[in-house]
Amino acid sequence: MARTFADAVRWAREGTDLFLDAAGGLTEAEYDAPCLLPGWSRRHLVAHVAANADALGNLVHWAATGEETPMYASPEERAAGIERGARMTGPELAGWLARSSAELRTAMDALTERQWRAEVVTAQGRTVPATEVPWMRSRETFVHAVDLDRGASFADLPGDFLDALVTDIAAKRGLDAASPAERALPDGPLPEVAAWLAGRPHALADAPPLGPWL
Repeated sequence: MARTFADAVRWAREGTDLFLDAAGGLTEAEYDAPCLLPGWSRRHLVAHVAANADALGNLVHWAATGEETPMYASPEERAAGIERGARMTGPELAGWLARSSAELRTAMDALTERQWRAEVVTAQGRTVPATEVPWMRSRETFVHAVDLDRGASFADLPGDFLDALVTDIAAKRGLDAASPAERALPDGPLPEVAAWLAGRPHALADAPPLGPWL
């Protein structure tokens, strides 16, 4: 079943709540511990998700006003923002995450139907309607909630979200054949297939390794 805009809005809210819950109460030592993304601490990951909310907020502002507002000024600026966040204290990071997440939700709630149809440009250079923003946020928050390694797994994510995620990543990886039977996807539980496609730890047998996605 194809995802709808209403689905994406719901997932963005649920994913944000899951990530906030997973990141809540981290001690400084726990922030410094590795997450599931190679080379990143949990501090890096929380900074990334907070910065992503600000960046998507730029696209919402673009849709609302018509003023061209890129997600990031440059790839270098994006990376520098994550590194700045990684040097913040735990309370500073938690405050940034909560504030940016709340501001993004408020800004999205204020968009009119016409503004949602406005075209914006993603950090990858894709021109898309603003209706893609909730889907982009839901992927970030749900997948990175698992990456925090605080108990959440792909099996904890909504089944309809996982269906949409598998379809999305399979298309980006060139595995979206015309029929499911022709897809180069391994058999297995949906959460494990989603984890494999995302380049995360999984329990599938004989599935070829894939690099991290997102």
